[in-house]
Amino acid sequence: MPAPLEDDFLENATIAIIGLGLMGGSLALALRGKCMQRIGYDADPAAVALAMEKNMIDKPVSLSSGCLDEADVIILAAPILAILQLMDRLPVYHTKTAIVIDIGSTKKEIVEMMNTLPNRFLPLGGHPMCGKEKHGLTHADANLFTDMPFFFCPTNVDPGQQREIAAALCRAVGANPVWVDAHEHDHFVAATSHLPYLVSNTLAAVTPRDAAPFISSGFNSTTRLAASSIPMMIDILKSNRQNILRAMQRYKETFDVLVDCLEHEQFTRLKSELQKGAGIKSFMADEQGKNI
Repeated sequence: MPAPLEDDFLENATIAIIGLGLMGGSLALALRGKCMQRIGYDADPAAVALAMEKNMIDKPVSLSSGCLDEADVIILAAPILAILQLMDRLPVYHTKTAIVIDIGSTKKEIVEMMNTLPNRFLPLGGHPMCGKEKHGLTHADANLFTDMPFFFCPTNVDPGQQREIAAALCRAVGANPVWVDAHEHDHFVAATSHLPYLVSNTLAAVTPRDAAPFISSGFNSTTRLAASSIPMMIDILKSNRQNILRAMQRYKETFDVLVDCLEHEQFTRLKSELQKGAGIKSFMADEQGKNI
């Protein structure tokens, strides 16, 4: 069984952040002063240069130079398919124990691959439930994680130490740790995150360009997610395809009921259907308020 983490583990740790986009950059900013050293990598040299200029990282690293050997914590902050590829590039032959945490938006495939990593790694699936529709390092925000849920999915390592790791990271960035099975995570975020993106994108796509002068806050808030990074969302849609398809089918069936009500002028039934959605929205808002 791995030894318990020291209370000051994180402040004495070298943390490697692999992927310096919105999420990786925000983590780097949130960890400023909370660890001994932040080292970073991104496939885009301009992102690395900006991260150094803005004091988001203390030192750049490459994946092939052996610099990752010094990392105590390796955070994989890339799109999902890139995370899966990055795990194949971790320095497996070094003897030092390293904690590996990802922050991908889906968890099943990632956790399954984490369970195949060599014993020198202590893996933990993660997903902070926050973000922006604006992507890229220039939009990084040190407060992005403050008071937000940070989901963690167990792997096959000792759960006691996993909880210590999660708690230490969340204390550092101000988030609230929540533990969930990887399958359950992917099932629910299909409904609360991935379907809303598709609905938002579709609504924007069917809106006539001539309607631009009539746009107000309702349209802007409803279509906000349509501006999300398409390559990132394609990765998510691929990796959680079956859960998303089921969520889309439920949405389609409910929307078809609304269409039928309007076509047949069944306004009493329409009111009842709309009240269902309003009730669920109210319930969700109350539940979210309890967890803040």
